[in-house]
Amino acid sequence: MILPKSFFRWLNNLSPVRIILFFYLIAAIFSTALLCLPIAYQDGVDVAFIDIVFTAISALSVTGLSTITIADTLSTPGIFILALILQFGAVGVMAIGTFIWLLLGRKIGLKERRLIMTDQNQTSFEGMVRLIKQILLVLLTVETMAFLILGTYFLNYYHTASEAYLHGFFSTISAVTNGGFDITGQSLIPYKDDYFVQFINMLLIIFGAIGFPVLIEVKNFLFARYDSRMSVHFSLFTKLTTLTFLILIVTGSIIIYLLDMNHFFANKSWHENIFYSLFQSVTTRSGGLSTMDVSQLTEQNHLFMSFLMFIGASPSSAGGGIRTTTFALVIIFIITYARGGNSIRIFRREVHEEDLMKAVTVTFMAMLLVFISVLLIMIVEPFSITQIMFEVTSAFGTVGLSLGISGELSTFTKIILMILMFIGRVGIITFLFMFKKTRKTGDYHYPKERISIG
Repeated sequence: MILPKSFFRWLNNLSPVRIILFFYLIAAIFSTALLCLPIAYQDGVDVAFIDIVFTAISALSVTGLSTITIADTLSTPGIFILALILQFGAVGVMAIGTFIWLLLGRKIGLKERRLIMTDQNQTSFEGMVRLIKQILLVLLTVETMAFLILGTYFLNYYHTASEAYLHGFFSTISAVTNGGFDITGQSLIPYKDDYFVQFINMLLIIFGAIGFPVLIEVKNFLFARYDSRMSVHFSLFTKLTTLTFLILIVTGSIIIYLLDMNHFFANKSWHENIFYSLFQSVTTRSGGLSTMDVSQLTEQNHLFMSFLMFIGASPSSAGGGIRTTTFALVIIFIITYARGGNSIRIFRREVHEEDLMKAVTVTFMAMLLVFISVLLIMIVEPFSITQIMFEVTSAFGTVGLSLGISGELSTFTKIILMILMFIGRVGIITFLFMFKKTRKTGDYHYPKERISIG
């Protein structure tokens, strides 16, 4: 099929943000079409179209929420199709597009670099193609190593090598992409006493959620010559992201334990408590995998985990939510303002006012989006506000954890969750910029007047 020239003229007139969103829409249609193929399902399995679309959007946004049981529904080809969609969603449409352009020998022009910059949430054109190359190199290297390690280790669990390596392959893709899907039917609960499997999965989840620019900077540092490592300087983004990520994981695991120390953790050994609480803290970054039935935790813990999922992963990663840097900037801004400061300083650097404005805007819009979604879903669903809040923040944070109500949701609720997953993946700022006018305002200002606040 040859597209008319008018289509390309229309596409060329769109802003980079609208082009990116259009590409994601095409990717969603393509993913749905792949999951509609008969070979994707086991014999005798019939899946409603809305559930196929929901699974496709969940995989493309690397969320992991599912209204079907993957282990009982998809065939082996279907599992590979789902893994392909997860991989596509994790690195972004422009990263895949750039890779294809490079394979075809096409020159990456200024417009393409601008699209890559938008998709990867970067602030500069410089080094965009090199960034994509390094992302794909690092991602494929880690996935290959993890696949071989887990696949070989799973020989202890499964009767045949093909079954063991299939589980190793999909577990690796699901963890690295922060997809949260599983083919065991019970997430990682079958490995709840296997700390090696849990440790590898936690590393892979962190790898996918901490941000690709951070990974590349760390790689450059590790592979630099010993005498030149002192000249390697980590960016403010890497420092702030890593510190915030670490604080959220440590404090998250401590609070998760404290909120259930007299309930779920009461009769567990010290090492079980450490791994249970630590894994749940890590997976709320955007992982979606679980070593336990989270519905067994107290309602207080469900609300706290909803808060962690609302924050989500880091920018330029496979995760969603408001992002760790957004949360960090808002908290630092509140502390700075309370102390009478007028500028934010972090690691001997001042933060741009535009970045602070973005952080506040993202946080407020995300809170409003979650509130409206919870309100609308409560009108049509019989579940408690805690269950609905958990499901909504899981979708927005592209996490994929659930209290077991996903399969009982109405079509209306599934549509809302799909929208949340999509927005959570592309980001609030990218979504808002879709409505941005290209027409410039005049170079004039009205008289200013103070307004009472608070």
